Amino acid sequence: MLAGVEEHRIVEIPQLKEVGDMDGGRSFRDLPPTYIPMRNGIFYSLAASYAEEVGAHYIIGGHNREDAEVFLDTTPAFFESLQKAIWAGSRRLGEGRMTILRPLQLRSKADVVRLAASLGVPLDHTWSCYREGRRHCGECEGCTKRARAFSEAGVSDPLHLA
Repeated sequence: MLAGVEEHRIVEIPQLKEVGDMDGGRSFRDLPPTYIPMRNGIFYSLAASYAEEVGAHYIIGGHNREDAEVFLDTTPAFFESLQKAIWAGSRRLGEGRMTILRPLQLRSKADVVRLAASLGVPLDHTWSCYREGRRHCGECEGCTKRARAFSEAGVSDPLHLA
């Protein structure tokens, strides 16, 4: 693949639901309907399990500064606690001091787009849409945030969503 990933694993978790699908979102009025409770905590736990299996020294996440404004499981406090929990829960990862890295955590979405463009990242292979399908819908929150980030970055979106 383009990123040079040697192994891909697909983990299906059909039980994860967006709050908009749970009790009509009534219990989660303060969150976007696309929010999935503890989604990132689940993903990083799966990544830690894989890291232990293969002896990885790092888990690398791509969360940016704006993610932490909405999702508590992308905040520095969350990751400090998660790092300690992983070390406490896995002798191998604890002794090896496996580390969660988040190199984009202080950057805005526009900063990330600028950086990606400067590095030659194939942005036509990136996915922002919250909906399933072969193409971005261009209307959901993920697509509108993508369009805004590309516009603010002064970079042409190869997907032409705007």
